[in-house]
Amino acid sequence: MSNYAQILHEARLSAKPVEQLTASGADISRSQAYEIQESGVILRESDGEKVIGYKMGLTSEAKRKQMDLDAPLYGVLTDKMEITNNGSYSMTGKIHPKAEPEVAFIFKKELDDSMTYQEIFEAIKWAAPAIEILDSRYKQFKYFSMEDVISDNSSSSYFIIGDKFSVDSKEDYFDKKLKFFVNGNVVHEGNSNAISDDPLNSIIELTRLMSARGKKVPADTIILAGAATAAVALEEGMRISLEVEGMNKVEFKVEA
Repeated sequence: MSNYAQILHEARLSAKPVEQLTASGADISRSQAYEIQESGVILRESDGEKVIGYKMGLTSEAKRKQMDLDAPLYGVLTDKMEITNNGSYSMTGKIHPKAEPEVAFIFKKELDDSMTYQEIFEAIKWAAPAIEILDSRYKQFKYFSMEDVISDNSSSSYFIIGDKFSVDSKEDYFDKKLKFFVNGNVVHEGNSNAISDDPLNSIIELTRLMSARGKKVPADTIILAGAATAAVALEEGMRISLEVEGMNKVEFKVEA
């Protein structure tokens, strides 16, 4: 599986997309796709990157419909992927980036799939509004299999975390209206509960997916719970911002 990871690693570094692995004849199971993802993360670490979090994908019905895929999945976040709130993003060296609105969490203890909703809630250290930038390394950002997506680190590229806040009750993140803006204009409106009917359910799903890999969710790592709406294709000069009810705005600028 490491040869597939090398192909995707080089596609990302060169910004030269490749054919979907399965379309090129690769016979890959979902378990093997995660092996490819893990090999890709090792390549990133060998280049000096540090794993600092995880992202959930395909947690909303809108997103699954947009991508024509059927179930949640996860990817890995590194320190080189983080953009400062109100920072800038360059299209140079990118393939076909898209942004989507999220809610992020960090937990003060390790999580596993034996924990209840209440136990995971009590482990929350903070939450924040967030934006994820996706950028598939395949020639088309659509019409690929779950195995292709997972192998490509679930299309992870960059992310922006807004102002962090303590979570005192479920109402701090549950059933929150949100607006996603491009250049000051609302392009999507949604609700935090589009993320697995409750963003914390997405964290529970992550513990299950990682348990199947013999892993646990480490303490003090950023978790992007998933997209609340469909993604927006990025273009030079755009200003992207997210307002979530009860949270401060998070935004970034695409360099012209």
